[in-house]
Amino acid sequence: MGKEDSLVIHEIYVSIQGESSHAGLPCTFVRTTGCNLRCSWCDTPQAFYGGRRMKRSEVLASALATGTDLIELTGGEPLLQPGVRVLLGELCDAGRTVLLETSGEADVAGLDPRVHKIMDIKAPGSGESHRNRWSNLEHLTDNDEVKFVLADRADYEFMRTVLRERGLSRKTRQVLASTVFGRLAPRDLVEWVVADNLRVRVQLQLHKHIWPADAQGV
Repeated sequence: MGKEDSLVIHEIYVSIQGESSHAGLPCTFVRTTGCNLRCSWCDTPQAFYGGRRMKRSEVLASALATGTDLIELTGGEPLLQPGVRVLLGELCDAGRTVLLETSGEADVAGLDPRVHKIMDIKAPGSGESHRNRWSNLEHLTDNDEVKFVLADRADYEFMRTVLRERGLSRKTRQVLASTVFGRLAPRDLVEWVVADNLRVRVQLQLHKHIWPADAQGV
């Protein structure tokens, strides 16, 4: 079996999309195992290891069987596994709206243009800001979204600087600003964004307000 023919999968489940411009919509999540980053605020460390190796065709069938129009590949870091790139195209071919949540470190060049990339830019509070692959910004389209997860005021000022110096508003229509749950008050972020009139979408992680913050499979 070739590298593209199988995937190590942590879980496949149906819930609502908790973040992004698709927040609130029913969504099938395909969570892959493995990540090469260790963000200080990571909320899915259980996906670093373990999982089950599945044929790509089996993953495809399982994801389509749920019947949701929206399917997201997440992790871990999905793009560490070569089969993910093929799977994304197959899901698009099946008529689904396909989201990819990716760290911003993995190379997004060459992905199927129908895929909606939701790409992090790591702020200093993550401990991984030195891993941002800035060349990825050249591969963003109007389908895509950039996400900043912010732990404090310093992270906010980092985001503000990146917005200005990297011209993000010219590269994508959606820039998302999230708070690290339990560390930065959403009200503070809203006040800062309004004061600076930043062109960002402040978002909450809906699933953490509906279920316990450490709940899995939701």
